[in-house]
Amino acid sequence: MIANRRTKLLHRVFTLGIWVKGFDGVLEIIGGVLLLVTSAATLNRLISLLTQHELIEDPHDWIATGLRHTANQLSVSTQLFDSFYLLAHGVLKLLIVIGLWRGYRWSYPLAISALSLFIVYQIYRLSYLFSVGLLVLTLFDIIIVCLTWREYRQHSTTTSF
Repeated sequence: MIANRRTKLLHRVFTLGIWVKGFDGVLEIIGGVLLLVTSAATLNRLISLLTQHELIEDPHDWIATGLRHTANQLSVSTQLFDSFYLLAHGVLKLLIVIGLWRGYRWSYPLAISALSLFIVYQIYRLSYLFSVGLLVLTLFDIIIVCLTWREYRQHSTTTSF
């Protein structure tokens, strides 16, 4: 009985995590398209407009000042790279999520491999510049990889593909 509850809970967490990854993939695609079609000057003005109120309240707000600094340093090549990165990352996530939702066998190893590569890259990035957000994302990805492995093993033993 307890094992059955645990199994159901872990499956629900897996499902929730996949929904979050799918939503994140859609946001990355939208962000990649917007970054691709928007000029650096327009992005700069938009970020200034969005952070103006926050910086009036707190001139040292690290998120708002970080966003402004990033927007000011954005080159055309960086913008192009970032937009293609977001698009590729988002499309890959959606492909994986759709495959996992449908229970396709190929999607489990692909999800585990792709997320593991993202984790390695995120750890590399963390070694250069620590970020709480990136750390949380990395831990979330590790949990999703573990749950995906568990789901894959369960599907492999209960069904014949």
